[in-house]
Amino acid sequence: MKLLAARLYLIVLLLVCFILALFSAHIHAGGIPTLDPVEITAKSDDLIGTATSSNEGAITEMQFNTRPILRPGEILEFVPGLIVTQHSSNGKANQFFLRGFNLDHGTDFLTIIGGMQINQRSHAHGQGYTDLNFLIPELLGNMHYKKGPYSAKEGDFSSAGVAYLDYVRVLPKAIAEYTIGRFNYHSLLLAGSEKISSGNLLFGLKLKKYDGPWDVKQNFHNFSLITRYSQGVSDNGFEITAMAYKAHGNATNQVAKRAIESGFIGRFGSLSPSDSINTSRYSLSSQWARTSEFRVTNINAYYVRSEFELNSNFTNFLNFPIAGDQIQQKEDRNTFGINGSRSWFGSVNSHKIENTVGFQMRYDNVNPISLSRAQGGVPMAKLDSNGKLHSSNIRRDILNEYNISFYAENRMQWSSWLRSVIGVRNDFYHFEVDGNLKENSGERSDNMVSPKLSLIFGPWAKTEFYLNGGGGFHSNDARGITQRVDPNNPNVAVQRVTPLVRTWGYEVGFRTGIVPGLQTTVSLWQLHVDSELLFTGDTGSTIASQPSLRRGIEFTNYWKPVSWIIVDADLSLSRARFRGNGPIGNYIPGSMSRVASIGVSVDRNNWFGGIRLRHFGPRPLVKNNSQVGRSSTLVNLRAGYRFAKYLKISLDIFNLIGSKPNDISYFYESKLSGEVESVSDKHIHPVEPRSFRFTVQASF
Repeated sequence: MKLLAARLYLIVLLLVCFILALFSAHIHAGGIPTLDPVEITAKSDDLIGTATSSNEGAITEMQFNTRPILRPGEILEFVPGLIVTQHSSNGKANQFFLRGFNLDHGTDFLTIIGGMQINQRSHAHGQGYTDLNFLIPELLGNMHYKKGPYSAKEGDFSSAGVAYLDYVRVLPKAIAEYTIGRFNYHSLLLAGSEKISSGNLLFGLKLKKYDGPWDVKQNFHNFSLITRYSQGVSDNGFEITAMAYKAHGNATNQVAKRAIESGFIGRFGSLSPSDSINTSRYSLSSQWARTSEFRVTNINAYYVRSEFELNSNFTNFLNFPIAGDQIQQKEDRNTFGINGSRSWFGSVNSHKIENTVGFQMRYDNVNPISLSRAQGGVPMAKLDSNGKLHSSNIRRDILNEYNISFYAENRMQWSSWLRSVIGVRNDFYHFEVDGNLKENSGERSDNMVSPKLSLIFGPWAKTEFYLNGGGGFHSNDARGITQRVDPNNPNVAVQRVTPLVRTWGYEVGFRTGIVPGLQTTVSLWQLHVDSELLFTGDTGSTIASQPSLRRGIEFTNYWKPVSWIIVDADLSLSRARFRGNGPIGNYIPGSMSRVASIGVSVDRNNWFGGIRLRHFGPRPLVKNNSQVGRSSTLVNLRAGYRFAKYLKISLDIFNLIGSKPNDISYFYESKLSGEVESVSDKHIHPVEPRSFRFTVQASF
């Protein structure tokens, strides 16, 4: 009955959207002038009059070309205040931090590339798993971002923010690029585009090998491939894109700090040499858009086939003193998605108006998804009382999860100094789990309505003020939603996770361009999360926690004093606490309190490059703040020269000042080989030491 009621509700909502569409069509019939487009694709310094909050921006081509990037996932550090680290090796999703969140591998930050949602729900390793290692950063054409749950267009995983990225459609010249670097880094990029009929065919292939500074060499290999056929431009044309990615290597996970301090291993040593990563991703997607004087229509669809296998041991010999605690997380996934929207432009009583309705659908089939005990990177087997051999699956499930979402949004220009954006979205989710334990199998559905409101005042003297509020959410892992018993001990009952977790965000800020060439934004924000319940892929069970409140201030600057220099400087301060009076403290482990960065990009005549300083402040590791992760400051440099139109070279230096902080720190219990008792300790993954990469690129 609940499922039937939810579907009826969706039908009613769809009818409401359809009525709004008809109303909008009637409004524009008289040939009323349109609103300026609000899609941001190229610049960061011209957002006054189009942005709907102070924390909305875009990345310029010059910034893409002049910032050194150690890992593909670091492309998200273009978002002010966002930190990208790693607690394992290449090939695994990064660890993300933003607005007082330890986002884990992407739980509350949505990433969309070429119309495809990258966040993988109910993933073997973590909810919202965002693996960006398939990216070819050199071929990215645009990126824009928004923070907070204030836009009706974004739903799941977007409470902290969203980033939209896409590849170029056409390259001016074909390129061949080779990079060599310290720690046996090699990469080869071949890319180009060709005119075919009335469209263009883009091709890109990148091969990479990297050992890293680790005592157990990563021996990481991967290839990334993209082919895209397109006609027209992004807002008035279509494209079909196929991508392929495959990677494998040794995983260098965090280690107990005491193992390094005692000399048991070196700073870059390993306590589990057989840890490994093996992953692949294949996708086919399309985007279609039509823009006219009175309307804009967008449709995109995609299919993704992915496989994932990770062998890791975070507690060493804590639970199994002889065989060790290594686990294997594995999944095979098929994802289908389709999104569509239409906007109509018009006016009511001389007030410009834009109405948008849209739908989003996604279906994930994961068959199977498993968590097993392993030894030496191989799943262990065990004998039952009858001498029969069985696998050591802690749990093995088949998951089916789908959502159907609708949204509607109205933009109104009330006067020369006031405009509003009012929106609402409805998200319906259904989860099905067929597990090896009957008690943890089942079906559940949930529905959530999220209102949105933005008021924009100005501009006065090239200054706008913003007031934003809205509801958001993130979905939880399907296995945690249906489980009733601990998979490690079926005699122990566990708490089921809420299917959809509500968030409420509020923000006030301003953006000013009163100083020529300089755009400054300031915002005060807060975010309420109803539940911090998490399904932990490493144990196959749920960790219960409290609701939370995060608040902070952000100060962002983008300065272009002359056409060939860009200076950007950002400061983000935040406070994250569990709500209520917890007996052992209210600090949220891993939540960051301070992020600062400053960078200079230069592109003049034949010279180009940039230098960037990034500071990541201390963060609590336990609720009472008695254990704290140290702050880190890194400086990266790029310097390049164009010898001619067809040849250029560049040198990237990472960790220029040779600092020795940690990429990540955790505090938990483990037991090393030879220890009689377990020990609660910091577990760290060090920042890579100073390294360089030298690139030669030929174009033809």
